[in-house]
Order: sequence, then structure tokens, then C-alpha cells
Amino acid sequence: MIDVRPFNSLGGADHGWLKAKHHFSFANYYDPARESWGRLRVWNDDEIAAKSGFPPHPHRDMEIITYVRTGAITHQDSMGNQGRTAAGDVQVMSAGTGVRHSEFNLEDETTTLFQIWIETDKPGSAPGWGQREFPRADRSGRFSVLASGNPADGALPIQADAKVLGATLKAGESLTYDLVPGRRAYLVPAVGEVEVNGVALNARDGAGIVDEPVITITATADAELVMVDSR
Repeated sequence: MIDVRPFNSLGGADHGWLKAKHHFSFANYYDPARESWGRLRVWNDDEIAAKSGFPPHPHRDMEIITYVRTGAITHQDSMGNQGRTAAGDVQVMSAGTGVRHSEFNLEDETTTLFQIWIETDKPGSAPGWGQREFPRADRSGRFSVLASGNPADGALPIQADAKVLGATLKAGESLTYDLVPGRRAYLVPAVGEVEVNGVALNARDGAGIVDEPVITITATADAELVMVDSR
């Protein structure tokens, strides 16, 4: 089963400095049919104006993954971490027992990103943060694991039985992914157009995938993909 959520059907908000689209219920947007996808709780598609951002605010017991599409985001938190994450790269934050952080676009251009929240498997754990460069060329024609709860994946660590994956495809290329029974995938093309087991997706559409043992993704235009595999 593939549940397509077209970009133009998503909830959202325009705060001037922030234009946000919500794949799932978030803040003042509530849709009982779109509260989560398994352990995946939030997928926000954010556009942050230059020289603006999120002031310090708290989180607890949530795995928060930021995938930067264009521009860059600068992070600072109550653990003493600071870092700049640029386009194509990823940062993760395990909120654990509690953390305050800020995320600012200090660039001279708009920053666009996906903010992904996954429910933790280890409530009450110590908070943590990390970032890593993930060159798009290294993901050409295949999924690379960007963040994972399995240390064997060699990705950014999160405290959840989940993986965040990224890939790029040229028009006409395909890749396959085996979805283990009992798990769910949520796929969003950051750019481009694809077919997922024959179902068309445009840029920034979402697709909730379940009970599809093999996922075949074919690019009908050059595409950049982000996908979460979780319980």
C-alpha cells in the first residue's frame, strides 16, 4: 500500500521568516488521518529566510533529524555544541532527558530543509548531537544510510529502531529497497519526479509505504530522495 500525500495537500503556516509545510499534524495544523506514520511523528518542509531562525527552545525524548536541502543551518544547544550544516548534509539531535537548542540561518540566502522527528526507543537517555557531510555524489544510484539506531550502519546515531536514507537518481535510473515485514517507509523527493512501484510522486510529495516487500523507485526526472524506514 502506498499512501500519497501531495505537497499541495499538506498543512502549513507562514510566519514571514518561516514558511513551513507539515506532512503530519503539527502545531496549529491537525488532521486525524495524518498524525504519524508508525514511529515517524513529524516531517516538516521548512523555508527559513536569511538572517533568521528558531530561537532557543526545549525538547525531550525525541529523535530530531535535519536534512538541509539548500543553504545552511547553524546549531547551538545547552550541551555546548555548535555547528553549521550545509546543503546535502545532516544533523541529528537526541533530546533525551531534555535539551534547549537554537537553529539559525546565518546565510545571505533562504535555507530549505526537512525536519524529521522520530519517537525514541530509549526515553530518559542522555541527550546528544552530531552532524556529518554526505556528498550527494556518494549516494548516486543507491540509498546511503544517513542516520540510524543500528551502530553497524556507520551512520549518525539516533536512539530509535529507524533509518534515515538518502539517494540521488538520474532520469531513467532505478533502485530497489527491501522493506522488512512489519516496518513502514516514508519517502519524499526533495527534488525531481519518481515512480514508486508505479505510483507517481512529484517533488516534495510524501509517500507512506507499508506491506510492499520490495520498493522500486524509478526517476522520471533527476531526483534527490530522502526516506525513513521505521517500525
